[in-house]
Order: sequence, then structure tokens, then C-alpha cells
Amino acid sequence: MTAGPPIDELHYEDAPNVDDVPGPDTQALLEKQREIDSNAVAYPEDIPIAFEAGKGATVRDVDGNTYIDMFAGIGVLNVGHANPYVLEAVHEQADKLVHTVDFPTEARLELIEKLDEIAPNGLRGNNRVVFGGPTGSDAIEASIKLAKYNTGGDGLVAFRGAYHGATTGAMSVTSNKKFKGHYTPLLPDVVHAPYPYPFHQGKSPEEAVDHALEEVQAIVEDPYGGLANPAGIVVEPIQGEGGIVTPPAGFLEGLRDIADDNDVVLVFDEIQSGLGRTGEWWGSDWAGVTPDVMTSAKALGGVGFPLSATIYHEDLDTWGAGDHAGTYRGHVVGMRAGTRAIEYIQDHDLLAHARDVGEYIRGRLAEAADGTDRLAEIRGAGLFIGAEFVDEEGVPDGDVVDDIQQYCFERGVLVWTAGREGNVLRFLPPLVLTHDLAETAMDVVCEAIEHATDDANRTH
Repeated sequence: MTAGPPIDELHYEDAPNVDDVPGPDTQALLEKQREIDSNAVAYPEDIPIAFEAGKGATVRDVDGNTYIDMFAGIGVLNVGHANPYVLEAVHEQADKLVHTVDFPTEARLELIEKLDEIAPNGLRGNNRVVFGGPTGSDAIEASIKLAKYNTGGDGLVAFRGAYHGATTGAMSVTSNKKFKGHYTPLLPDVVHAPYPYPFHQGKSPEEAVDHALEEVQAIVEDPYGGLANPAGIVVEPIQGEGGIVTPPAGFLEGLRDIADDNDVVLVFDEIQSGLGRTGEWWGSDWAGVTPDVMTSAKALGGVGFPLSATIYHEDLDTWGAGDHAGTYRGHVVGMRAGTRAIEYIQDHDLLAHARDVGEYIRGRLAEAADGTDRLAEIRGAGLFIGAEFVDEEGVPDGDVVDDIQQYCFERGVLVWTAGREGNVLRFLPPLVLTHDLAETAMDVVCEAIEHATDDANRTH
């Protein structure tokens, strides 16, 4: 029996359908939020919207405007908003039991077994899973602790352009100086190596990979490399916040070799790139490279429940009871939702669907690029796609991306941004996005690109 309804039955039928936005009810809620919420609120500053409900790859605001959702809560809602197959289990579980710390439950053990079923080849059948706090940052913290505990080292190698979270350890391996500048000192002995980014670096793919690996090797092996006691290497298989930067072939393989040669732990941050986002279960599957430790969150909670996990080789399971803990490591509703979401992806072949629809989106972007020299590069895998924009001199142009985002919003398509200069248009739609919705959304996106780049050319 197929799990739940087919993907073409999940969405609001009228999407997109918007009036003047933001509408009056939205504006009222935004104003109230400004009065009583934290100054740290960020997302409404980019898209002034107040959500009321969602279905599949579509959402409605409180004024009744309906949008096609092309960012899925920043990669959280892989099986869509309010997926009925997932919610059936959620309601059933919530009526019985919600919180269990780490006592055994069927929900907990079923999710662990399901994660083993889809784990990378080198971890399948020989891994352990630890649940900690509810966010991706918590999973990164666990991975750092695990690396230190098993190696006796304390130094970490991370990468420029990386984002790993907002807690102390996660900020330490994140590269954005502005993001973490007010909170130093953070963890000592963290060195950021270059991530292979051929377009940004002006190098060929091979040169970018060779340069990055030479730097990592020097940091770890050179007696004057500066990192005295390395414990681990922390890396995103595809950089998300950094701009959907997709490393050329050989990079992850080279990191695996360096880690093996130096007995350090290789950690893959799959928080944004995992659980089918790239058209494979994990972003690293495209390279066929297995980490020692892998972090998961975001889509792990099925339909948005806060849940994270750190999956690691069983040889690293040297912790004693209580050596890693967290009150919310027993969110059984989120665990049931996570298992159901994986089943839905499997039964509806959403990995292949993500590859297919992602290829269509990249093709439409390539057609748009033919009409302008401002769309400089399109990259990504599956439904994890970035389009990088520059000005007439080839300098990163975040303003044109902001204009594209606003144009799309006003016409009922929600897209997001990324990149060091905010000049990358980021596509993270639910994996249940249909071909018809993708075509409608990309019609708007391509119009927005033409409109924004023409305006930019006229002003220069």
C-alpha cells in the first residue's frame, strides 16, 4: 500500500493567487510582532508575510493570499506542509505520549532503524544514533564532543563560507565573522580552510579542489600548520547558507583520505542537504563518501517538529551513560513524524522526483541566463539549487536578488536568498512540488529575473 495520497493531491488548488501584499491582516500582525517580539526576528524583514496555513508546496497568509512555497521553511518541510500521512501518526502519538527523555519507545526505535535503512553505505548496519537538543546546532555540538572524546584532540578544521548553527561550538565552526563577532571568545583552535568555490575563486574545478585539500592537509599535518591537536574536520557536503556551493569531484574523497591518514574524525553536516533534499538521501551520497559522523535536523522532524540526531560509526560509541544529554532527546511525536516522512519519500519515489524537477528548474534558470550576463552561475543537486547574480562588472550583486525575491512575492511565489553577499537566489522547495507548480513558479521567477536585471542595467 502506498503511504498517503499522491503528491498532486497535497496542495491548494488556487496557488498562486494573491492580491496586493502584504494585506491588512498581515500588516497588523507584523506591527504587533515588532512591538512585542525580539529584535532578533529576521525573516519578515525580507518577506513581509504572516502565515495562516499550508498544504504541500503551497501556503496561505492571514489575508487569504495563496503562494507557491519554494523554500520550505529553509529546507524543513521536505514532504510538504501538513502532509496527511505524517499528521495521521502525529495525532495518534500526541494523544498518547509526547515526551520520554531517552526511555525506549516504539517511535524512538523505529526512527533509529529507519535512519539505518537510509544511511550511507559505510554507516548502514554499523552506526549509532544520539538524539540531543531539538536543533541542528545541538547535533553539531554532539559531533564536536564525539570527535574530542574519541581522539583526545581539541582542534577542529572547518571551512570558509560554512554555516553550522548558533550555539557556541556551532558558531565556532561557522565562518561568518559578523554573525559570531559579538560572542568571542568561542572554541579555541578552530581553523577555517578554503572551500572549493571555483566561480568565486577564479579557479578551475580541479585547481579549487587541489588548493582546498592542500590547505587542509597543511593545517593537520604540517608541524607549523598551527593546529596542535586536531580532533575533527567539519564540513557541509554542499554549503547551504554559503550559497549552495557544490564542491567539484574529489573534494570529499580527499577529506576522507586526510582524516584517515591522521586519525581525525570526519563530520558531514547534512542538516540542510540531507533527507532527500539533493535527490539522494544525503548530499554526500553523490560523492559516495561516508563520514565518521553525520548530523541531521531540519526535515528530520517530518512536518516541522524540532528534532535533531547525530549518526556515527559504532566504533565511536565510547560514551558512558549520560556523557551526552538533552531534555528533549525523547520527542516521540517528532520521531513518529520523522519515520512517516521517510516512508512517504520512499513510497512516492521522491528522490527521483527531486532529481527530475530540480533538473527542470535548473534548465529554466539556464534559459533565463541566456538573456542576461547578470546570472553568472547555476549550481546544486536535486531540489537544492542556487543561482548566483553579479553586476555588470562581475561583482556580487545582492540588490538584484532582493528585487527578484520581492517581485516573486508580489506574484505569489516565495523564494529565498543565500551567499556571502546575499547574491544567490536559493531554491529549497518541498520535495512534493509538482511539475505543474514548478512550471508556474518558474514562469514567475524567470519574469522576475528579466525584470530585475533589465532595471539594473538601466540604472547603470
